Amino acid sequence: MSGRLEGKVAVITGAASGIGRASAVKFAREGANVVVADLADGPGTAVANEVGGLYVHADVTDPASVSSMYEAALDRFGTLDICFNNAGISPPDDDSILETGLDAWRRVQDVNLTSVYLCCKAAIPILLEHGGGSIINTASFVALMGAATSQISYTASKGGVLSLSRELGVQFARLSIRINALCPGPVNTPLLQELFAKDAERAARRLVHVPMGRFAEPEEIAAAACFLASDDASFITASTFLVDGGINAAYVTPL
Repeated sequence: MSGRLEGKVAVITGAASGIGRASAVKFAREGANVVVADLADGPGTAVANEVGGLYVHADVTDPASVSSMYEAALDRFGTLDICFNNAGISPPDDDSILETGLDAWRRVQDVNLTSVYLCCKAAIPILLEHGGGSIINTASFVALMGAATSQISYTASKGGVLSLSRELGVQFARLSIRINALCPGPVNTPLLQELFAKDAERAARRLVHVPMGRFAEPEEIAAAACFLASDDASFITASTFLVDGGINAAYVTPL
């Protein structure tokens, strides 16, 4: 254990599974006190117990719930250093713009984009009061290119997360708060596994575009988030931090 986050306090949203869970484990191994925030109380509590942290039931689309999440972190640990705004959804009714209804559009925007706005709005004053810190917002490789399979609201929401992160990163750069957008490629999470189970052809179209020929593991994305959270990334802010297996760099992929 290198202890890159020794003594720091990290709040991770969507931490009951997938990238969030892997990040909670990674951050804790690096010495952080971790607040596991999610709506899934059973799995979230299990993750918090595993990492010796605190579970908080949090609806990231609700301003009061977001504020309570950070208050719980301060009550338990006394400070705040790292905010990993990772919660997100990709429901099956978010499809082509020709098929996606307004309710589906708004639901995805609320969870994927508005939540990041709310978390940053609540966290930044706390970070300023405590001397700065690191915010990592989960965007996506689709914020930079069209998706092989249309998810119109998801793609738009992640583009919004990317732009929001850039602007905030620039705004608060001289105030000791680093804000970066983490842009994963397709990740082997329960969400993707569910997609494979429901529509193997649609899921396979994602894989053909990955030069490495495989999906990322959640632990690989967690390692990137840990780097951005740590002092090793002390001169990195307002960045588009791609962890996509080369997708954005590829014109065609090797056979």
